[in-house]
Amino acid sequence: MIEYRSFRNIDPPHLVTVWNEALPNRGAFTLRNATPFDQWVYSKPYFDPDGLIIACQDGIPVGFCHAGFGPNEEQSALDHSLGVISMIATRIALRRQHVGSELLLRGEDYLRLRGAKELYAGGMKPINPFYFGLYGGSNSPGFLESDPAMRPFFEARGYQTARRCLVFHRKLDHPLNVVDTRFTSLRKRFEVQVLPRSRVGTWWQECMIGQLEQFEFRLDEKATGQVAARALYWEMEGYGWRWNTPSIGIMDIQVRNDLRRQGVGKYLLVQLLRYLQEQYFGIAEVMIAALLTSALPFLQFTLARPKNSV
Repeated sequence: MIEYRSFRNIDPPHLVTVWNEALPNRGAFTLRNATPFDQWVYSKPYFDPDGLIIACQDGIPVGFCHAGFGPNEEQSALDHSLGVISMIATRIALRRQHVGSELLLRGEDYLRLRGAKELYAGGMKPINPFYFGLYGGSNSPGFLESDPAMRPFFEARGYQTARRCLVFHRKLDHPLNVVDTRFTSLRKRFEVQVLPRSRVGTWWQECMIGQLEQFEFRLDEKATGQVAARALYWEMEGYGWRWNTPSIGIMDIQVRNDLRRQGVGKYLLVQLLRYLQEQYFGIAEVMIAALLTSALPFLQFTLARPKNSV
């Protein structure tokens, strides 16, 4: 008989077993112990044990559903009108026995009782309260298509695709031959800087990545010292274990408004990839919202075609 209850402190080792069995594909961090849960889930200031619903068989957790909330417009606090099912997982033997459906219903009830007006499935920036760093890769892309059971499960229960994200990969063990006649002048105009991340983000951003060791790769104008373009990157250590090569996630690529469509973003990314090659990383990953079509040409040219869409 399956029983349902809220999270308890004795659950993490069993949830590791559920996680590794239910999420065996490339987009999930393979857990060796429960410590990553402490870092990416339980330590969040808004973590609520009642939002992590556990399915137990003979007293042992065999599945879970984790529900949470997105941020308000200023990203200064939670917005309880935005509910999200951050993750749902069951052991393989329990599938097609309505355990997942019951977990989802209980997760939805938790969200509605606390004020949720909109319900989302899968955390995608900025509505991504949990599991950045454990699932999805370099950012929060929602549920990946490499986990094929997720979409039909949610669609059968009334959910519809709201947003999509494209995931780009570039293998760094091959020469990076990108030719652009604009690079010669850009090289003379800009200087590359590599610095630890120093900018403090919003409360929500710091909840997401505040404990992450990130570095800023940027282009500074030699004449003025002003920042022309920047990107953040972080070492995806857990994914590197799964992908069998040291891996880097690139986030928040920004180009100053007056310098867009002049090859500056492309130059920034090429220089960053070459730098990462020198540091002996094997894979670089970037995610962008599918609606940002203006970013597609240079990402496809310098990285690859989308590895996964979500």
